[in-house]
Amino acid sequence: MSKELIRLSGCSMAFDGEVVLDNINLFINDKEFLTLLGPSGCGKTTTLRIIGGFLKPVSGDVFFDGVRINDVPPHKRMVNTIFQKYALFTHLNVFDNIAFGLRLARPGGKKLERDEIKSRVTDMLETVSLRGFEKRAISTLSGGQQQRVAIARALVNRPKVLLLDEPLGALDMRLRKDMQSELKAIQQATGITFIYVTHDQEEALAMSDTVVVMESGIIQQIGTPQDIYNEPKNAFVADFIGESNIVDGIMHEDGLVEIHGHKFTCLDGGFGKMEPVDVVIRPEDIDIVDMANGQLTGTVTSITFRGVLYDIIVDFKGFKWLIQTTDLSPVGTKIGIKIDPDGIHIMKKGQFSGMYGDYSSFSMEYDDIGARG
Repeated sequence: MSKELIRLSGCSMAFDGEVVLDNINLFINDKEFLTLLGPSGCGKTTTLRIIGGFLKPVSGDVFFDGVRINDVPPHKRMVNTIFQKYALFTHLNVFDNIAFGLRLARPGGKKLERDEIKSRVTDMLETVSLRGFEKRAISTLSGGQQQRVAIARALVNRPKVLLLDEPLGALDMRLRKDMQSELKAIQQATGITFIYVTHDQEEALAMSDTVVVMESGIIQQIGTPQDIYNEPKNAFVADFIGESNIVDGIMHEDGLVEIHGHKFTCLDGGFGKMEPVDVVIRPEDIDIVDMANGQLTGTVTSITFRGVLYDIIVDFKGFKWLIQTTDLSPVGTKIGIKIDPDGIHIMKKGQFSGMYGDYSSFSMEYDDIGARG
């Protein structure tokens, strides 16, 4: 069973009277790779800075290993941080950049011996695949190599937690993907808790043990990448994580929903008879079939080639859906579609308002989205 390492209890934050975090409740386990995911301004970096000690919440408590640390300064927390700009020392070579923190006095005024410093730096160079780069100047390194130096420098002090604030933002797409795999491998090899901030949904899904989706200073959902993608708790999460068709529906009874005047079998229940609901259908969960066998029929209005598959917009008598498929259906083609029950996700209607517009969503209590337990 995982051990809880960090807990935020009722944490709120405001700047100039504007609330940026609203009563956040969250716990993070030891050795976990947890990602704070959301659009700009949602509160994810503020949450990270509260954990790191750079900000103090206006209300609520921060616990580390069961001890309240609200008043503990950053340098006394067992936490290191990597920012998007790595802040490496350009006048020092790779070895000295990584060793910099080790040469400072330890608690009690003691310094590490030279052999211990060399051993630790050598181990970290091995961990980040930079063995042999010890004497290289920082200016000669690629963006990915500089990031590895920043990671090694942050980890060589053996923190319990590493905070990463959009560290891949300055890299090109190919290098970002390579570094995603490397970061996950480093986290698993070291056993250090990683708390990662990003607005990139694909990045969060690829790297994380747990994803925390945030918007407007509120946690919208916490879960595994699979849970977040396959079972979004509200329409904001469904729309932000990947692409979704979000349409109006009516629940006739448990397991039976009406969409655009047609009845579909689904797996959801617990709704009132003839209750209006929101229906989320992922584009890849829609199968194209001949019109005679279609649950709905429509006309293809546009096609975009995405390399492996096509994005197809289909008009169902005024309602346009996105379908992702490997089968090409030219513009103007009349098609049928089929959706299996597990491809239909039902949500209660409510009004969620955020920077992405108004969404129908669950009205969820703390036990649903505020914490895991």
